[in-house]
Amino acid sequence: MRVEIWSDIACPWCYVGKARFEKALAAFPHRDGVEVVHRSFELDPGRAKDDVQPVLTMLTAKYGMSEAQAQAGEDNLGAQATAEGLDYRTRDRDHGSTFDMHRLLHLAKERHLHAELLDAFYRGNFADERSVFNDDERLVELSVAVGLDAGEVRAVLADPAAHADAVRADEREAAQLGATGVPFFVLDRAYGVSGAQPAEVFTQALTQVWGERTPLKPIDDGDAEVCGTDGCAVPRS
Repeated sequence: MRVEIWSDIACPWCYVGKARFEKALAAFPHRDGVEVVHRSFELDPGRAKDDVQPVLTMLTAKYGMSEAQAQAGEDNLGAQATAEGLDYRTRDRDHGSTFDMHRLLHLAKERHLHAELLDAFYRGNFADERSVFNDDERLVELSVAVGLDAGEVRAVLADPAAHADAVRADEREAAQLGATGVPFFVLDRAYGVSGAQPAEVFTQALTQVWGERTPLKPIDDGDAEVCGTDGCAVPRS
């Protein structure tokens, strides 16, 4: 089974939802048969790299709420993150473009370090004091800490086109699948789960989709030649 997860590093529900999904997956009896693939999604794709502002300022402007309401929402998110064993700073976080981070995540995917870098970016954004926005050296530091080469990371950051097509392809695919927000989980391209659902919902989805998988039904006459682990059949005249 393949589970694809569209998410954004700036999305607190993605941070919480990932932890809930992983809790369900860890207890799933067929977890070794589940491939998890993370996909890119930007909540603010048109945002300039140097356009960084406090989270509360962004929330009040975007949703028309008061600063007190925005802070109450952050406090609630912090409590839910804590319940999942996650660190979450409810004060003095900022918000900005995540495009460079998504590009680096595609580099990390090529180096088989995608999951590690995604976790590092989440922690960097939601738990650490130093910002991950408009700070290339911070992104280099986090990337190197999980095993990426500093030179490769700096080369990607210096070239706005590097891995940009891969990010945009993920985002187009999300739109084609009907995703208008994240986190968005797609199981075997058959079922979609939207939002940071409780672990029990993910357990139910995994169980249902696994149970509906059907074994491959061969269509042949049993006499066609094949190559296998023991070699290839030699034609006889």
